[in-house]
Amino acid sequence: MITLHHLNNSRSQRILWLMEELEIPYQIKFYQRDAKTMLAPPELKAVHPLGKSPVITDDGNPMGNITLAESAVIIDYLVKTYGNGRLMPADNTPERIRYDYWMHYAEGSAMPPLVMKLIFNQIPKQKMPFFARPIARKITERVLGAYIDPQLKLHLDYLSSELQPSGWFVGDTFSAADIQLSFPLEAASQRTSLKQQYPKLVDFLKRIHARPAYQRALQKGGAYAYAE
Repeated sequence: MITLHHLNNSRSQRILWLMEELEIPYQIKFYQRDAKTMLAPPELKAVHPLGKSPVITDDGNPMGNITLAESAVIIDYLVKTYGNGRLMPADNTPERIRYDYWMHYAEGSAMPPLVMKLIFNQIPKQKMPFFARPIARKITERVLGAYIDPQLKLHLDYLSSELQPSGWFVGDTFSAADIQLSFPLEAASQRTSLKQQYPKLVDFLKRIHARPAYQRALQKGGAYAYAE
């Protein structure tokens, strides 16, 4: 049985969604972020030393008990082990190369500027002497304006241009790469002007939100707000 160690408002939501798409049996163990720090609870470190989510454990693998972290690795494992060819293009095809690229791009390239934007937006809100607040605000504005926001525009322009005529990112059909890309685009919808400037990406989000498996995952895992 696969166990998803599910942290609220986290990347583990897309793993839950994937398992609903694949219609494989699983169970959920829930964890809650600290209300003040928004960090994962220490109990997750008992599952994986980094104490992050998503993490899955699988006690039904013939090789023995499996514990996996990192979204792309988990998705790859689930699709290859339990997907029976679903949601992944065939090997040695142009679509597979594109699929592999997007699986790594989502976390390796798209998420870092989104994480930086989240962090820098929080800096002026932290407790500090009153005279330091204008300085913190000025530094934040400079970093956002000179680096982070231009990087986000670069990536959103790129993603919008790379959507296929099908409305998905790989070929003509929905794939697990679309699930992987969902988190940065959901986060971008909260932290950027995506809703005003990128109608193709907004349409992509509407399509994934309409999927029955996505809706089932929300019901089972709870609504989430794209926290880090």
